[in-house]
Amino acid sequence: MLTSKEYISQLARGIEPALAFKEGMCFSDWQKEAHAKLEELLGLPLQECELAFEISGEQDYDHYSKIDFSFQSEPGYRVPCALLVPKGKKMPGTGVICLQGHSTGAHISLGESRYEGDDDLIAGGRDFAIRAVEEGFCAIVMEQRYMGVLAETEDGQPACLKDNAAMGSFLLGRTPIGERVWDIHRLIDVIQNYFGKYIDPSKIICMGNSGGGTATFYASCYDERICLSMPSCAVCTYDESIMAMWHCPCNCIPGIRNYFNMGDLGGLIAPRPVVVVCGVEDNIFPLAGVETSYETMRYIYQSVGKEELCRLVKGNGGHQFYPDEAWPVVKELLGDKCTEGKD
Repeated sequence: MLTSKEYISQLARGIEPALAFKEGMCFSDWQKEAHAKLEELLGLPLQECELAFEISGEQDYDHYSKIDFSFQSEPGYRVPCALLVPKGKKMPGTGVICLQGHSTGAHISLGESRYEGDDDLIAGGRDFAIRAVEEGFCAIVMEQRYMGVLAETEDGQPACLKDNAAMGSFLLGRTPIGERVWDIHRLIDVIQNYFGKYIDPSKIICMGNSGGGTATFYASCYDERICLSMPSCAVCTYDESIMAMWHCPCNCIPGIRNYFNMGDLGGLIAPRPVVVVCGVEDNIFPLAGVETSYETMRYIYQSVGKEELCRLVKGNGGHQFYPDEAWPVVKELLGDKCTEGKD
């Protein structure tokens, strides 16, 4: 007798994603249809509103200046962020949106330890914003929904993970991933409207690890203004990751496996550059599922003549980020876009 989980896994194995890209399809037509379906599944768009942009503070450090700000992504909901601008660089330049996964908050990207266990997260290469500045880029840190100061948990743990706080989103026909994607989408509006002095709007990168990698991936599928995508420890077949073991419910998009596997969705990023980062010993996004997803993505990029813009970076470890391996690939792919700024 099959267990309930085994039965669902068996069902999934028999389902060919209805909107997978196949040989002979018109790529632009497929992208349009696939984008519309993903938007529907994510529960997007959310309600438009004024950005109500506000700067709350500015600080000066040895190698960069920091601007704390917030904006309204939907009526009544504000998103706290920070912009780091490297010193001694010509502007405007490239901006990197840095997204934490399930952690105590966006301060991890800034290399700041506030809670027990933060030092271990930072040591795992998750001080994204500091490294981006060291690489010569502007960095934008955004607090993700149900995390950090938006979680309001005493120990800093994500509310979606600890209190199932994101479940109400599903009951309203929304998804936590869709909400995070919307916040990133609106953050790009902020960058374009208020930070043109520092960031060229054609040079916006999005990156993140784990849950931040998941948000990076779907935001890059949704918003073509992201010029390069670097999801880490997130891209894997649904069958071998989200369906195979326990994950926070915020990883779930109801019904998506009927239409896509994760590699199929990578075609929505094409032909923009994408760097998929993984750990060969990651036990929640297993390497076999990562490689299957990447091969699907690579096939789609190959179909549009851009195979060289789809890369897989493997780190010799587990569920963490691998900056030394990943950043050189990013700079290679950006090519002439990877500059300090305009003269």
